[in-house]
Formats: sequence, C-alpha cells, structure tokens
Amino acid sequence: MASYSSHSSILSPPHHPTKFLPFKVTCTTTTTSNEQTTLPQTTKKSALKFSAKYVPFNSISTNTPTDESYCLDEIIYRSNSGGLLDVQHDLEALKQYDGKYWKSLFDSRVGKTTWPYGSGVWSKKEWVLPEIDDDDIVSAFEGNSNLFWAERFGKKYLGMSDLWVKQCGISHTGSFKDLGMTVLVSQVNRLRKLKRPLVGVGCASTGDTSAALSAYCAAADIPSIVFLPANKISMAQLVQPIANGAFVISIDTDFDGCMKLIREVTSELPIYLANSLNSLRLEGQKTAAIEILQQFDWEVPDWVIIPGGNLGNIYAFYKGFKMCQEMGLVDRIPRLVCAQAANANPLYMYYKSGWTNFQPVKANTTYASAIQIGDPVSIDRAVYALKNSNGIVEEATEEELMDATALADSTGMFICPHTGVALTALMKLRNSGVIAPTDRTVVVSTAHGLKFTQSKIEYHSKEITDMASRFANPPVEVKADFGLVMDVLNNYLKSKS
Repeated sequence: MASYSSHSSILSPPHHPTKFLPFKVTCTTTTTSNEQTTLPQTTKKSALKFSAKYVPFNSISTNTPTDESYCLDEIIYRSNSGGLLDVQHDLEALKQYDGKYWKSLFDSRVGKTTWPYGSGVWSKKEWVLPEIDDDDIVSAFEGNSNLFWAERFGKKYLGMSDLWVKQCGISHTGSFKDLGMTVLVSQVNRLRKLKRPLVGVGCASTGDTSAALSAYCAAADIPSIVFLPANKISMAQLVQPIANGAFVISIDTDFDGCMKLIREVTSELPIYLANSLNSLRLEGQKTAAIEILQQFDWEVPDWVIIPGGNLGNIYAFYKGFKMCQEMGLVDRIPRLVCAQAANANPLYMYYKSGWTNFQPVKANTTYASAIQIGDPVSIDRAVYALKNSNGIVEEATEEELMDATALADSTGMFICPHTGVALTALMKLRNSGVIAPTDRTVVVSTAHGLKFTQSKIEYHSKEITDMASRFANPPVEVKADFGLVMDVLNNYLKSKS
C-alpha cells in the first residue's frame, strides 16, 4: 500500500526502541443510537445513554466486583494483572427497553440499506459499539448469513430432521472473521480520527483473520500488517491479504509463534493488535448467535456446535446467547459444543481431565488449518462459556473430519474442513445418544469451502497418505468414443438404481 512508505520510519524500530505504551484517555458515555426514527418517542425527547467499557475478564468469570475499567477509546489489551479484558455493556440502560422492543428493532433492520443497520452486526449496534458514530463505521454489510436446513445430511446420516448449518463463511471475505473485524477496524477508524497514535493494524493469522483484516483496512485506507506461518495456509487464503494490499510477513514458525511475535511488536510500535486477544472482535462475532435466534423466530435451539482453535468464537456465541437471555429476548441458552481437531486439541484434553490440568500442546498439521493452534489465547473464555452452558468438547481425527466434509458435500453443502470437525463432533454425540434425533441442532460453518479446494482435491484424488478417503468421487477418464461413454454411463446408472 502506498501509505507504507510514509510510515516507514515509524514502522521500523529505532536503534533503541521506545516501548509503545497503552494510550490512556478520559471517556464520556453520552452517545446513543443515531437511528432516531426507530427509537421510542421518549428517546427523541431525552436521549438515553448506552455505553460499554473494558473490564477484566476474571471479574466476570468469578463474579467479583471491580473498580478496574477502561474506555473503549483506550489502546489496551490486558488488565492490570495481565489477564484478558472483556467488553461490558451498561445493561441497566439497555433494560429500560424490554425484550419485545429489542426483537422488533433488530428484526426491522434486517436486509435494509439504511447505513449501517443493514449489516448483521450493526443492526445490533446498541449491543456492540453503542458510542461510535455511524460515519466512523467500516462495513461490507457482513452477517445476515444463511441458516441452511441440512435436511438430507441429517436424515440420511444421523436420523435427524432438525439439523441446521449457520453458513458464516458466506460473507465478504469468506469467513466468520468479518463479523469481528468490522467492529475492530471501525474502532480503529474512530481512534485515528481522534488522532490517537496508530499507524496501522496488525495480526497473526492462520489465514482467515488476515483476509478480513486486510479487506476492512483497505476499505478504510488503514495500513494492515499480517504475520503468517510459512507454508501452513492455503493459497486461496494467502492471496486475499496480498490482493488487499496488506504488508504480509511470512515467518518460519507456526501460528503460536506468529502470535508471540505480533504481541511483542504491538507493544513496541503504534500498531493496533487485531487478534481475538482484543475483545472488540468478540462483540461482532456474538451477533451470529443473535442472528440464529432471529432466524428461528426467537426460539432457542437445543445445541450449537462450533469449531475451536484460538477459542474466542465459542465465548462470543455464549455471550450473544447469554445477553439475549439477560435482556429478556429468550428464557434460556442452548448447550454449546466446541469441536477441535485431534492434531490441535488442548481444550479437548483439558475437558477430558475434568478441567483440572490445562497444558498447551504443539499443534500438529491438520487440514483444519485455521484451528491449528496449540496455545489458545481465549482458553479461559472458552472454559467459562462451556461451564455455563453445560457444554461439551469433542475432537476429530484427520480422517474423520475429511470424511465428514465429503459426506456433507455429497448432500449439497460445500464446506471447509473446520466445519467437517464440527460435523464429526455432531456425529459422535448423535451416535452416543447425547444428542437426540429430535434435538434442534445448529452447526456453525466458519469459512467458505472454496478457500480449501486443495484439501478436497487431495481427498477425492486419494492422494492423502494413510487415509482411505472412503467417500472419494474422482472423475472417470474415458476416451472420446460413444460406445465407451455409454458403457460407463450405464454402469453408473445401474449402481444408482
């Protein structure tokens, strides 16, 4: 991007680097929704104050009152004790409107072009970033993704008639990461307009985060910096940040190594950290949970199954469901399942130990590359979400996840390997009787299958070592001869009759 040359002296550490300290500000909390036409008459006369702030996550997880909090305009990622932060909304202000009001408001915005409320994220603006000005929002009208009725897959392979797939990969950059990135980049856009000392936004990525970050930063003319593990992401994922003009650094390490480096870099340079350590991302991602409830006319499903790597998303879904319960839109939350690849399964191992012994692991190569993470940043968030939703953790071997992907694709889906991990978890829980045949179940699909075509090619070509590829469907090569073509067609039709 052209703007890199103008910032080169800032982005290059001086001989004696000066540590980039969190920027402290004093906040006011006076902004309300700008969509006055849909708010009650009382709001027009006397604007109700909606606000949010950062608080230490451990104060939430332990239900311990704290005086420590930070304005969202501060550049800060950790609490005083070094723990995670969480975005806390002023629920008392929000509760001055009842659940019926919020349902009506959110439903009225779906599919509209009124800026920015047609977005699936910003249609819930008051619950996401209530104090941001509409003009500062960077949005591609993300969200509002399809809730696919997986009728054939459910009935044929699981004996289920109420199975759904939330297709979050049908989004601007082809993954659910857009939901969080619109929030984070919008806030960065606001901070830069407020003259905060930020020259760009950076992330470590296994692919999808970098695509979302680079696209939204490009739309806002904000430099983006991406750390990628060399030779560990698909070409389709690599080309996205490159095409969007990001400054891409390919590093000879895994995601965990990239994450360590980006955290060190953002503590030294005025580059905003965009990974899910930053809790702003989760505010956007939680709206997918609210969307699911909307799509079921505010009826709560029994189960929601989510692939897990860095583990922010499982907490984001919990947070969205829980906020709807607290605000009176629903009376319960679904049970959550976090699905991990067996080659990168620290949460699964922790769960199997009875939550007694968490140990990071060295993540091995998996076709579910976006969740190839051995030391997840949001481990505490995930455990909290699972414990408070009576949740379960399952895992999928490489063969299981690729077989599940092939079966799903054969019924009309075209899913990513991470969704194959979630479907494997579903199949195991269904076969063991934990999930009943009549349970309404939602599997969250996190990315578009077109990002992972190489894995599908290898599976259907039976090129994967030590994998049977039982459901492979390779093309049949035939010479240009009418009789030979008729022979293979007749054989095929007989096998189907």
